[in-house]
Amino acid sequence: MTEDRAKTAALYDAINTWGDSDDFHLDLVRSADAVLDVGCGTGVLLHAARASGHTGRLVGLDPDPHALAVARRHEGVEWVEGVLGTAGYEAEFDLVVMTGHVFQVFLTDDDVRAQFTAVRRALRPGGRYAFETRNPGARAWERWTPEHGVDITGENGERVRVEHRVEDVRDGLVRFSETHSSPDWAEDVVERATLRFTTAEQVDALLAETGFEVVERHGSWDRAPLTATSREIITVARPARGVPDHGGAVAVAFGTRVGVRDSKNPRGDALGFPTSSWPASGRALPR
Repeated sequence: MTEDRAKTAALYDAINTWGDSDDFHLDLVRSADAVLDVGCGTGVLLHAARASGHTGRLVGLDPDPHALAVARRHEGVEWVEGVLGTAGYEAEFDLVVMTGHVFQVFLTDDDVRAQFTAVRRALRPGGRYAFETRNPGARAWERWTPEHGVDITGENGERVRVEHRVEDVRDGLVRFSETHSSPDWAEDVVERATLRFTTAEQVDALLAETGFEVVERHGSWDRAPLTATSREIITVARPARGVPDHGGAVAVAFGTRVGVRDSKNPRGDALGFPTSSWPASGRALPR
């Protein structure tokens, strides 16, 4: 399993090439002095920010050691293995970002509350929090089929096919598999993940409950307004004025729980931040 995770992590950037979402987040990062990227994966965003001249503090946080092994090829960024609930950040950042649809790996309201609470504690006064989730109205999972697979070339020149298959859709949760296959490999690598689809109304209620207010809302990366069928629900929020800090109890209670795939939990379902879900949460999934 460790070898498989290292193999798929090395392929992540070839599958998820730079796009409009990266441009959107890079603009935000450039405008902030201290930035935390939660679920940074292979670190492409923060590396690009540093390479483009960002001189402030850049921190990439991720529970997956294989993703961070790729990220650490780039210097000038603090790469931290862990989860936000136990990282202990207190009023340290002007901007927290959660890109690549990482938000969708949190499968319950309690897990979302934990993340929002921890983000709020990590922000300085006036700080912002940017993240996105796929709009359930666009029903993206209907296009997660082998016919929409992608072909890439790996670091060693191997030809790799990446395909998705939905296994279950229920109560806003979509369970699916991601298969990497190559004629150069002895066997396919199959990973399973579950993602949650939430409406803008659900997101806003949880933000308000944890002391945030929405300052920007878009339905696409060109900042078009959100509609019923927009592909994205893009949110930039900030701590609401006059709302006291909620403290760390919820974040500690839920934010330390990381999904682990084993005989008792073969799907590695999210118990805070599932390391098995971060590749599948990204842009490689057909839109």
